[in-house]
Amino acid sequence: MSARRRDGHVLDAIVLAAVPAVLAIAAAFGFAQAALLSLAVVVAAVCLLFAGFERSKPGLRQIMPAVVLGAIAAAGRVLFAPLPDCKPVSAICILAGAVFGRRCGFMVGALAALVSNFFFGQGPWTPWQMYGWGLVGYLAGVLADAGVFERFRPAVFAYGFCSALLYGVILDSWHVIGYVNPLTWQGALLAYGAGMPFNVVHGVATVAFLLVIWAPWRRKLERIRAKYALMGEG
Repeated sequence: MSARRRDGHVLDAIVLAAVPAVLAIAAAFGFAQAALLSLAVVVAAVCLLFAGFERSKPGLRQIMPAVVLGAIAAAGRVLFAPLPDCKPVSAICILAGAVFGRRCGFMVGALAALVSNFFFGQGPWTPWQMYGWGLVGYLAGVLADAGVFERFRPAVFAYGFCSALLYGVILDSWHVIGYVNPLTWQGALLAYGAGMPFNVVHGVATVAFLLVIWAPWRRKLERIRAKYALMGEG
């Protein structure tokens, strides 16, 4: 691994970790403007990840997988709109990260949230959804780089379920820190408890989508990667 790539990984990790760190600090110290502060940090994190992708100077061939898969994920979210929390977005983000690298996985998740919210409605939740689904794709790339998905096939589906829970906890944490006032353990637990059934449904749906698309889509995407000599941004 080149020093430049290693440095990029370290910077990505710092940026991604800053979001939960700020949420934890805001909760611990009870900042009055916690919602605004955390929103500013998550917007900055998403922008820095986009900037990092751009700084790598990807060619058009490198950008197209992220754009196309992001559009497919956004369309899938809209298509399955009548079924709450049964969306293919997380599964597609995982595929993108596993095949094309962690930064592509992040881009697919962030673009899917941004684009689909032109249908569902933009708001302060959009950057959080971009970060949450982006993180799902990014971590899939990390696990794929480590060979986890190759060595232990069920890990794909285990990660699919856990990643949906992670996404839900991120969105629930934003709600708790910003809008549960006064912030108490009891109030926080009630908020997380209320969101858990929806997160579990999201997790089960993600596993179901992965069972259907993982093998055939991955073979096709890997052929595309080989045919056009696409290098993962992992």
